[in-house]
Amino acid sequence: MTTVLIVDDQPMQRFGFRMLLESQDDMRVVGEAGNGGEAVRLTAELRPDVALMDIRMPGLDGIEATRRIVAAGDRTRVLILTTFDLDEYAYAGLRAGASGFLIKDALPEELLSGIRAVATGDAVVAPSLTRRLLDAYADHLPTRVGEDADPSRDPRLAALTDREREILTVIGQGWTNAEIAGRLHLAESTVKTHVGRILAKTGARDRVQAVILAYDTKLVRPE
Repeated sequence: MTTVLIVDDQPMQRFGFRMLLESQDDMRVVGEAGNGGEAVRLTAELRPDVALMDIRMPGLDGIEATRRIVAAGDRTRVLILTTFDLDEYAYAGLRAGASGFLIKDALPEELLSGIRAVATGDAVVAPSLTRRLLDAYADHLPTRVGEDADPSRDPRLAALTDREREILTVIGQGWTNAEIAGRLHLAESTVKTHVGRILAKTGARDRVQAVILAYDTKLVRPE
């Protein structure tokens, strides 16, 4: 059973999401929040598998709420809902630690499959799409401390082998596991093992966060 917290400042929007999710045998809505502050509090209290997070809300917005939920280190994964595709809000949400984003006018089955994917640790956004988003909006947020450092000295990469660093780089470039296997002459099962180790060693929550890590450490730069 996948438990979900619905976060949206529009009561009718929350009602529609609840009706859809509770029509599924494998999903249960454990709570609703009308703003980011409530979302942070209820996430800590209810520990849902997924927080379905709106961005534009009064008070604490969805970006800051996502950042605080992820920083708490709990089990909850965040799926951002945004009005416009490839906008700076989606970019900021991914940078804050969301496991993906969907457009609000997505089909019901797309929303349901997205929630299921996030709950099992997969990313809803394809790495190639994440890269295009990061390329488009890399200048929209201020440079963070340490972003200009030599990637070879970044502590987040210190535990990686040369092969793992190579694979993290091409993940950041948007390559799929099949493309990595074909181009680097590896078995796809071997690639999956490397990806799993990269996520474990770097603390990246999923493949989308691995792409962002590759940008943050300058292994990959905007085109």
